[in-house]
Amino acid sequence: MNDKRPIGIDLFAGAGGMSLGFEKAGFNILGAVEIDPVHCAVHEYNFPKTKMICSDICKITGQDIREYCGLKNDEAIHVVFGGAPCQGFSMIGKRTFDDPRNTLVKEYLRIVSELEPKYFVFENVKGLTLGKHRQFLEDFFEETEKMGYQIERQYQVLNALNYGVPQSRERLFLLGWRKGLKPVKYPLPTHNAKNKMDLKPTPTVFDAIGDLPDIEHLDELFENDYSENVIFGEPSEYVRNLNSPDDYSYIRVYNEKVLTSSTRTKHLEISIERFKNTEQGKAETISRFFKLSPTGHCNTLRAGTASDHGAHTSPRPIHPYKPRCITNREALRLHSYPDWFRVHVTKWHGFRQIGNSVPPLLAKAVASEVIKALQYQPTKPKKKIELYKDELLSFNMSKASLKFNVSKNVIPQRNRKKAKNG
Repeated sequence: MNDKRPIGIDLFAGAGGMSLGFEKAGFNILGAVEIDPVHCAVHEYNFPKTKMICSDICKITGQDIREYCGLKNDEAIHVVFGGAPCQGFSMIGKRTFDDPRNTLVKEYLRIVSELEPKYFVFENVKGLTLGKHRQFLEDFFEETEKMGYQIERQYQVLNALNYGVPQSRERLFLLGWRKGLKPVKYPLPTHNAKNKMDLKPTPTVFDAIGDLPDIEHLDELFENDYSENVIFGEPSEYVRNLNSPDDYSYIRVYNEKVLTSSTRTKHLEISIERFKNTEQGKAETISRFFKLSPTGHCNTLRAGTASDHGAHTSPRPIHPYKPRCITNREALRLHSYPDWFRVHVTKWHGFRQIGNSVPPLLAKAVASEVIKALQYQPTKPKKKIELYKDELLSFNMSKASLKFNVSKNVIPQRNRKKAKNG
């Protein structure tokens, strides 16, 4: 992509929530680094013009990234962004970055120092601001200042509800800029879930999913996660804007008349009965699954655990009208993804990719402030991107690792202990 747009690099990219948000704000996402080859394949499907770097961040350098992306050594990178997994616990007598559990954060900062972007955005869980984790933040500030960056020490935790996402999701953002550049500010809220401020009301659950087809009898979705035998309802303003965005993202060419990412879960009859009897806006008493209210907002969608931590599925909300958990497409809508965006065809991989990601509209709000600091006026690209490599969405670990020429054990597999006799 040769448009004169500022350049962004996504670290710990996952399926691409941050990539999409920064693209919407006007950036070209030239490269994305992700260790999980299954996620890499999905990211490549959605962002075919981005160089997908399937690698452990500990094993690459900033120079490697430049070479992968075709960037010259003197070519400016405008922003590096990403959310490194971390625990952030202080250890007595040790700085938090000497704690091996925080290696990935240390590697994030190393890549930033080697790429020397004008700005960086670090995203993580709200918990880093609490209790003993705060020492982690102090060490983070100190490290970035040593690297020649200033950082907004009055950090903020942003809730996606305040930026047009019909889901309560709080994330910490740390914003940094090279010394001498214009500071970047936190985005002001654009929406309000309580309708108590002079802002737009946050879209509701019904706004997000009310027009989606009835899937209860679409058995072909179990076969290929793709159905043309559907009738969409009248979309809300929220959905129209997701699918025909008035922003600076590239238009994707896709079939708007098909339904994807909608394989439903087959529940036991006893579970179905409990789901039916659960009041909207309340948690089901046995599973503790939250039943969505059509006039309310979604609770935080969580990812579940990777294969090396038991491959547990995170609790999914119950549909407000149907006695089942929501589909991945419904979750994507509630996370502010457009309908062209797809995740892995399996419910487990797909929902994990959604739950691990930053809602694109939240990422866009932050990215737009970086654009302002750069004093860049973005324009809508004329180029369109075709999405057609559907096979990328069904790769298992073996196929995905073969495609990206990495070990299929790059993500440790589940340790299945032998059952004891007796």
